[in-house]
Amino acid sequence: MSSNLYQEIKEFYDDSSKLWEDIWGEHMHHGYYGKGGKYKLDRRQAQIDLIEELLLWAGVERANNIIDIGCGIGGSTLYLAEKYNATAKGITLSPVQAARATERAKTAGLSEKAEFQVANALEMPFEDNSFDLVWSLESGEHMPDKEKFLQECYRVLKPGGKFIMATWCHRPTNSWAGELTGDEKRHLKEIYRVYCLPYVISLPEYENIVTEIGFKNICSDDWSIAVAPFWDIVIESAINPQAIIGLARSGWKTIEGALSLSLMSNGYDRGLVRFGLISASK
Repeated sequence: MSSNLYQEIKEFYDDSSKLWEDIWGEHMHHGYYGKGGKYKLDRRQAQIDLIEELLLWAGVERANNIIDIGCGIGGSTLYLAEKYNATAKGITLSPVQAARATERAKTAGLSEKAEFQVANALEMPFEDNSFDLVWSLESGEHMPDKEKFLQECYRVLKPGGKFIMATWCHRPTNSWAGELTGDEKRHLKEIYRVYCLPYVISLPEYENIVTEIGFKNICSDDWSIAVAPFWDIVIESAINPQAIIGLARSGWKTIEGALSLSLMSNGYDRGLVRFGLISASK
């Protein structure tokens, strides 16, 4: 990961995480609104439902050792550790996030189960075959080398273990729609700039990579319709005095991210932005 990108991601989440927690809670990811995206759910419940639906879809019944890659302030890490009575580690590029996740683990009485640290997902500081559940919920889009990232996930996964990734993608280009248009590329470029992403790829491209790496029992799916309402709900929740004051204190990059939420909402509307899933084993 280049030092510039590393620093941009770190600063983005250092600056914005407190505001996100204050306004939206501990889960820094999409919500699940039913297969058709029609369920009218509390935002936090929708985010928990996404975790549960992913576990159900991937067929995870138990886990003993979990790694949460791109853990944020520990929302998924702590949820999974408690659900499975498992030990869990969370990694993030943000020292602010790692510190807050550690505080939250202590408050939840899970300090003995969950640990958090600053680490690069392209060079994870763990031994081979360390975890029976490798969990990546909306972190793959930040990776500048998708293949190396997935190789690292494979390396730390125990034989027989489960890998689950949900990530931002762009639409497939292996259909009648063809390659991305100039307008689509410009739309994506703005998303990359605002949210500190190097680039995203399509779900079929992810499928090819995990197959070449050697993952087994590969499953994939597109849940774009199920999660798309999230962005309009976030936009609505941002229009209140608490959010506006918090934005003013968080710095320009966070303000720009909030002002650009419609980039994601419109991206889903036009079928350009997709929410891709991969499940596999070793």
